[in-house]
Amino acid sequence: MDEEMKREGEVIDLAVVGGGPAGLRVAEVAAGRGRGVVLFEGKASVGRKFLVAGKGGLNLTHGEDFERFAGRYEGVGAPEGFWRRVLEGFSPADMREWAAELGVETFQATSGRVYPKALKAAPLLRRWVGRLKERGVRLEMNHRLCGLEPGEPHRLVFENGRVVEAREVVLALGGGSWPQTGSDGKWVGLLERLGIGVAPLVSSNCGWEHGWSERVLAVAEGMPLKNLEVSAGGKRVAGELMVTRYGLEGGAIYQLGSVLRGMAELGIEVDFKPTFSVEELVAKFSNRGGDVLAGAGRAWKLAPAVVAILGEREWRDVRELAVAVKAFRIGLDGPRPIAEAISSAGGVRWSELDERLMLKRYPGVYVVGEMVDWDAPTGGYLMQGCFAMGKGWGVNAEKLRC
Repeated sequence: MDEEMKREGEVIDLAVVGGGPAGLRVAEVAAGRGRGVVLFEGKASVGRKFLVAGKGGLNLTHGEDFERFAGRYEGVGAPEGFWRRVLEGFSPADMREWAAELGVETFQATSGRVYPKALKAAPLLRRWVGRLKERGVRLEMNHRLCGLEPGEPHRLVFENGRVVEAREVVLALGGGSWPQTGSDGKWVGLLERLGIGVAPLVSSNCGWEHGWSERVLAVAEGMPLKNLEVSAGGKRVAGELMVTRYGLEGGAIYQLGSVLRGMAELGIEVDFKPTFSVEELVAKFSNRGGDVLAGAGRAWKLAPAVVAILGEREWRDVRELAVAVKAFRIGLDGPRPIAEAISSAGGVRWSELDERLMLKRYPGVYVVGEMVDWDAPTGGYLMQGCFAMGKGWGVNAEKLRC
């Protein structure tokens, strides 16, 4: 009998829809606890966004103090203590141990970021998929979800015409960034038709637009601006920026994304010399009578890109320039499109979920990963969050079965 025919009428124990980090982790944990798991992925292979992350070395997690680490996560309406609970269940140390169990050694860079020693995602993904198969997880590729009918059992409808039934369903369809990997946010309409509240998906960890002059771009485009402190809306962060033809990229502005999205008048203030006060900068200036900006560039060791940016105005007074160097405002026109963003914010509202990440309206249907309305900066926090949610769901689902 044909294998497909054998499966007609089958009721799957647990259907996981989405083959990104969150979905793969749910499948791994659930199968390890004896669940019968089938994972459905819309593309021809799993882990495509995982592999995209690997192009930057695969930043798995971060080695900073746990309190600071847990405080990196945001989400409107998230239950108090949620992130502490799930991260304690699967911590950065646990992430490194998990990789080691798959035969992949990791190291912590001076920045605190944790990477595989090989700085590649593919070997880790291959071994991970191998473990899933060893645990009996069935992987069904080219199954793009287009319909969900909650019930007992739940019915899943796929674009290829297949309809399957499952006792429980975990949705792990990702956010709206990097749509070429399958994470295109088209699930929003599907859930909204079921009456589920979804906060609009927006760009996060993304570039922001600013209209540089050609004069500035000729010197500064593609150049990193290092050792800065950047502030917006009362929040101040340290990091780097990079001038691009459309505006700014970089870790510093990524960290301010949630603040910027809530501002009526978009803009940041950059402290180009955070280790010096205005008075100290003035005291270091010795180019009396010459070009103020050129002299300051030498005395204060300003990068050529910074000098080019400051050169959009004429400076005659050293103190005025020093004040500007400590708090230089750059207006912004808006974020780059979500398709370019590293991640997205928005998603299923926390009020729709119980503490087990189950939809309150539809018992037995869960949502994990970037589909939920949470946000975190780059640096390993996004990956860790998806893994921790996957592990947290698995623990809670197991408790329900006891």
